[in-house]
Amino acid sequence: MNDADRESSGRRRSILKGIGLSTGGLVVLTLCGLVAWGVIIEPRFLLDVRTETAEVRNLPPSWEGETLVLMADLQVGMWLDNDGMVRKAVRKAIELGPAAVLIAGDFIYGESPDRIERAVELVRPLAEAGIPTYAVFGNHDYSLMFRDSELDEGAAGELAARLEDVGIEVLENEARPMPSRRGGAPLHVVGIGSEWAGRSRSRDALAQLPDAEPRVVLMHNPLGFRDLPAYAGSLTLSAHTHGGQLRIPFTRSTSWLDITKEREVLADGWGEQGVGATGNRIYVNRGIGFSSIPARFRCRPELTVFRLERAVGDVPAHGPEGDSGDDPGTPDEGDGEP
Repeated sequence: MNDADRESSGRRRSILKGIGLSTGGLVVLTLCGLVAWGVIIEPRFLLDVRTETAEVRNLPPSWEGETLVLMADLQVGMWLDNDGMVRKAVRKAIELGPAAVLIAGDFIYGESPDRIERAVELVRPLAEAGIPTYAVFGNHDYSLMFRDSELDEGAAGELAARLEDVGIEVLENEARPMPSRRGGAPLHVVGIGSEWAGRSRSRDALAQLPDAEPRVVLMHNPLGFRDLPAYAGSLTLSAHTHGGQLRIPFTRSTSWLDITKEREVLADGWGEQGVGATGNRIYVNRGIGFSSIPARFRCRPELTVFRLERAVGDVPAHGPEGDSGDDPGTPDEGDGEP
């Protein structure tokens, strides 16, 4: 090889090395950007306030057009948890001025010694604002990270007592009337106990109401929806799944939840047609906090606002046949399980 050839070969190697370094640098920057988005930006600054029309069987005239706000899965106590977004969601709920706020469980997470007090203080402003607030418990409120984890009755009992002290009603398999602020007949909230904790007794809760009484059914784990008798839960609200928490683009299954575990009902949004008994319909909220990984990607924290209407005939299912409601939608604002 003569000098010219050696010089040309050296230039080619330098160019290829430069391309490799540039590509590697671009990959690193992209990964850092994705981590920053998933850990810092999306879960801590971008609250998805979703407004939905919800039909309720036998809804009293005084409740027509009223709104309910649903929030869930605060997960206070997890490493790098999401207290700031909880505060934002609570402030937004107060600003919206609903007839009631419903909290679908998992207030706490893990063994952080101050997690109960922090969780209570985060939601206390709802009661202080005079908004009737009702809650049920999820698996983490009993310290159940896994189905076979040891049940912590003490944590759940202390949390329930503290929430009741600040004016938030905790329901376990019981029905409670929500008085209309316009006067007239009440709308009932039926709170179902934690599925994983062995406290889910929906039929006992529903037996406290005549069949024709209007109600909203509140549960943490959507698995319990399948146990509701026909026409018992025209509006059933739940959480637990975090919407999958990490939605992976360009895959057949876009939800981390789908990939890592068997689906219980659906990831989020309205249930698909055919799920549950006739006349029942479920909505699954994506929650606010985290499980396992302190990140969200294409799955923003959610506050759901339901505008109530009286159902005419059978309550229609939302979404086409086979649509699980996994699309996170367009926001109005900027083997452990969940």
